Amino acid sequence: MEDNEPAAKWLALISQALNEPRDEVDDSNVSIYYKESRSTSGLFSQKSSFKVLSKQMVGIFLAVWVRSELVQHIGHLRMASVGRGIMGCLGNKGCIAMSMSLHRTTFCFVCSHLTSGEKEGDELKRNADVAEILKSTQFPTICKTPDSQIPEKILDHDRVIWLGDLNYRISLSYHDARTLLEVNDWDALLDKDQLMTEREAGRVFDGWKEGKIFFAPTYKYWHNSDAYAGEMTKSKRKRRTPAWCDRILWYGNGIEQLQYIRGESRFSDHRPVCAVFKARVDNSNNGRHRKRYSSVGAGIPLDEIMPQRHSFYEY
Repeated sequence: MEDNEPAAKWLALISQALNEPRDEVDDSNVSIYYKESRSTSGLFSQKSSFKVLSKQMVGIFLAVWVRSELVQHIGHLRMASVGRGIMGCLGNKGCIAMSMSLHRTTFCFVCSHLTSGEKEGDELKRNADVAEILKSTQFPTICKTPDSQIPEKILDHDRVIWLGDLNYRISLSYHDARTLLEVNDWDALLDKDQLMTEREAGRVFDGWKEGKIFFAPTYKYWHNSDAYAGEMTKSKRKRRTPAWCDRILWYGNGIEQLQYIRGESRFSDHRPVCAVFKARVDNSNNGRHRKRYSSVGAGIPLDEIMPQRHSFYEY
């Protein structure tokens, strides 16, 4: 039996946050929303200023919200998913992807959860996950015209956003990472960040971009605490070196990142990340080529949610 309740609760919470004043949003029950089970999908039409299409896998949930005035310009809406969990196919690891067009510009949103682990060589498994996702994600064909410009693969789109728990770690011992965290030396930590190392070597996400990181590692925290989990356990087996597991990247021209931040919600062992982009959209009409800029999340008061740096020991 499919469990639609977690997705419905997330959608209600997001709708409330987007469509109601900030001081009226109640997130006190958010901690119960992480019990996703089997896959489910569906189109949810909200009677508010935003519309949403959502897709859920085991532990992976993607929702794309659009302002009501843009809904009439959305087309070619399709979804795809790739499992990369146990035996390379189960849905606890992998991705959900959504393809759509806005006016004449195509967008793809990818939410993924890649292979975990901080042993040497685990980053190569994550590279393989990315390669397989790019290879295997296939959006349904909706136009049989030979010269159709409707994309069927992720990289065929004009603009792509990839987000999620990518699980790349820091190639340092726990002791060395802790020493750098004590003085908030994030630049030295980022020099050992596996995702940056693998990208610079051309082994993964070739041609993709990521904004500069100015926030503390997002994993692994003790539940409902600002303390990293390594400080709360004496077991080396359970200890995890803090890392930037949660990332947002983009691909294609015509995208400008405005903000790249982390939130401070404590209901998970991860801290959430958030990015705001401005994207160029081809709004040509009647043979006249016009381009306009639209900004995703332009109405969000970012100054209010910008987190402050905190010391490794400030909990």
